Amino acid sequence: MPRGFDHIVHAVRDLDAAVDFYRRAGFQVGARNRHPWGTHNHVVQFPGFFIEVLTVAEPEKLAGEGLARIFGIPNRDAIARGDGFSMLLLESRDIDQDMADFERSGIVASFVLPFSRGAMMPDGSTTTVGFSLVFARDTLSPHTGFAVCQQHNPAAFWNPDYQRHDNGVSGVHACVLVADNPTDHHVFLKDFTGVRDLHATSIGVTARTPRGEVEIMEGVSFHDQFGTTPALDGRGASLKGLRFAVQDVDAVEQILKSGRIASHRHLGRLIVPPGEAFGATLIFETSGKI
Repeated sequence: MPRGFDHIVHAVRDLDAAVDFYRRAGFQVGARNRHPWGTHNHVVQFPGFFIEVLTVAEPEKLAGEGLARIFGIPNRDAIARGDGFSMLLLESRDIDQDMADFERSGIVASFVLPFSRGAMMPDGSTTTVGFSLVFARDTLSPHTGFAVCQQHNPAAFWNPDYQRHDNGVSGVHACVLVADNPTDHHVFLKDFTGVRDLHATSIGVTARTPRGEVEIMEGVSFHDQFGTTPALDGRGASLKGLRFAVQDVDAVEQILKSGRIASHRHLGRLIVPPGEAFGATLIFETSGKI
């Protein structure tokens, strides 16, 4: 069964500074959350998808197996290489079935890993949200994390009050990965997303999931599409861009200017380059853009 987007991890050295950036860019950012294995995060939420802005705040807790090893340590190492998107997580509706699917295709990288944490509601009260994760491995992309996530108290997590952003972003069109040879990752992309029929063009390979597209393209195509050159380390596919859906690109540009955030126009899109966006490329485009 095809799996839609759940969230993307934006791993950064300075969490407070990154949160300030997102707020100046017109996003509503949630409260600080803490994980028992030492990572802290803030959530930028949209309908059915969120950005997890994350840092390793307590590295002394990165010990043992489970999420400390497969989530905490890879994000610590990603931050050491430089700020940016580090992991892509898709939605799971049946975590045990997804694990079985990953085992059959040879991409499974973990058992089912459950955890829970406290969460603050809009009225100031607190509740508990729970998640189960299974990680997948693209052997050609050791520096990029992939997983599926099943939520166990989704009514307490997803909240329309948290999904209203001053910049008008209503959701995400696509996550963009860059690789020297996108077709090398064709089989993994099919197995990870559950999308059987991928869309291949001269730009690259795309999996059209039930919520958002996963695109893999060459660096030159990324530059052609978005007017900025991604930094690559030659280790397979790496997460470089996020394409946001907006109604009014001009209004977003005014908010960015007010927030003292540099951007440029390219092919009708508004682009915040990685030097501004903590290693990520943020792409704002009208809702009908493809």
